[in-house]
Amino acid sequence: MQLHFSPSMRSITISSTNGFIDLMKIKVAARHISYRTLFHTILILAFLLPFVFILTALVTLEGVNKCSSFDCLGRRLGPKLLGRVDDSGRLVRDFYKILNEVKTGEIPADLKLPDSFEQLVVYMKDNPYDAKTFAFMLRGMMEKFEREIRESKFSELMNKHFAASSVPKGIHCMSLRLTDEYSSNAHARKQLPPPELLPLLSDNSHHHFILSTDNILAASVVVTSTVQSSLKPKKIVFHVITDKKTYAGMHSWFALNPANPAIVEVKGIHQFDWLTTENVPVLDALENESGIRNYYHGNHVAGANLSDTSPRKFASKLQARSPKYISLLNHIRIYIPELFPNLDKVVFLDDDVVIQRDLSPLWEIDLEGKVNGAVETCRGEDEWVMSKHFRNYFNFSHHLIAKHLDPDECAWAYGMNIFDLRAWRKTNIRETYHSWLRENLKSNLTMWKLGTLPPALIAFKGHVHPIDPSWHMLGLGYQNNTNIESVKKAAVIHYNGQSKPWLQIGFEHLRPFWTKYVSYSNDFVKNCHILES
Repeated sequence: MQLHFSPSMRSITISSTNGFIDLMKIKVAARHISYRTLFHTILILAFLLPFVFILTALVTLEGVNKCSSFDCLGRRLGPKLLGRVDDSGRLVRDFYKILNEVKTGEIPADLKLPDSFEQLVVYMKDNPYDAKTFAFMLRGMMEKFEREIRESKFSELMNKHFAASSVPKGIHCMSLRLTDEYSSNAHARKQLPPPELLPLLSDNSHHHFILSTDNILAASVVVTSTVQSSLKPKKIVFHVITDKKTYAGMHSWFALNPANPAIVEVKGIHQFDWLTTENVPVLDALENESGIRNYYHGNHVAGANLSDTSPRKFASKLQARSPKYISLLNHIRIYIPELFPNLDKVVFLDDDVVIQRDLSPLWEIDLEGKVNGAVETCRGEDEWVMSKHFRNYFNFSHHLIAKHLDPDECAWAYGMNIFDLRAWRKTNIRETYHSWLRENLKSNLTMWKLGTLPPALIAFKGHVHPIDPSWHMLGLGYQNNTNIESVKKAAVIHYNGQSKPWLQIGFEHLRPFWTKYVSYSNDFVKNCHILES
């Protein structure tokens, strides 16, 4: 600010420091204003002008510099100087009070709720609603949309469950064609492996893999990815176990598409003499008891109170009721020492894994007398996948579970396990497994819900040796935001969960890690239009 006195002392001009604006001009008439009055006037102005300057600066920062006149500045400064502030804050506070009032009240039965925002605008234009009625309308709309979203979410989960439990048309076609090939083509029925290689099936200098599945395409990916990733493929021996209905098709595939130089044996459950009702009584009950079959194959919504559960809990319950969990093929892993009495050490693989690195070093891991080498799932960067403790699998309100188990004990993963069969045969793991299955059946499945892992967590308690997590990465079947770089680095990636890579509901960005091992040029794959949309 600058003060300019005229030579005659008859006028005083107050201007801005840049000289562009004359803020005030005072004309002094000597006859009417004394110097004392003038002095007091200047003193008052000197006191007020800094405040005017500060307000001007604030408004300028808000964009007043675009104003080209003092009049514009006045329009902006006027409300501030006069104490007139924006009323929107008070309106928001008032509306919050009204919303709070209608939060618990009954929505009027005759109040018509709009179906969209556009319809709401039309309603407000055509009807003179008061603020409280408008608040009820907003609440009713929100509750209505929440119900619809919730219902659609449950429907989506049910549809996903059915999709995950069903066999895709292409894979079913492939199984049927290969089964037909087995009956009509002698090459499809040739012995696996050839007679001269039979001794290698029990040769412990080789690396033995065990795979249990009724999915021919999935089995081919596991075997192919293992062989292609291996630095010692000649030492690989695969023991593929399948059920009776899939045996002919599975045998045909590996007879017509050998995994050279690896050796592949295909056996049906019906070909193991040891698997009798006497040896697996509990599992026989699992497959044939009507109540159990209804639980896994029945209507999963009937009788369920969906209002008392979240979509996430409902999804977990659906996954726990997958029919595969009562299949003997899924429980077969607990009988490996008896089914392969001449083997000392094996690696068990699930059919939804892909091998990306040589697994030969697994046979060099010292399990320190333990039976099961597995990746623990209670610690890791991914909190969604690697945060599993016993509390995630068991019902600790059941007295037997609370008495014998620790909810904070770390869980481990099935899907890629190193089993020391010599150590296993010295334990009572199988008997413990059967015992707890029997108790869960007696309690009407109230001790746990999810398939084969919970009883294995109990049976292998004290027999697990943790291995490095980089050997086995989980969650690709239910974790959409899986880190791609971590996937690339993992030795084994596991599509555990509903979104299997061979299903249309599989995650598109994770599918290529699996499909790269599918032989799309194969006539059976091509003619059955595998994974075509």
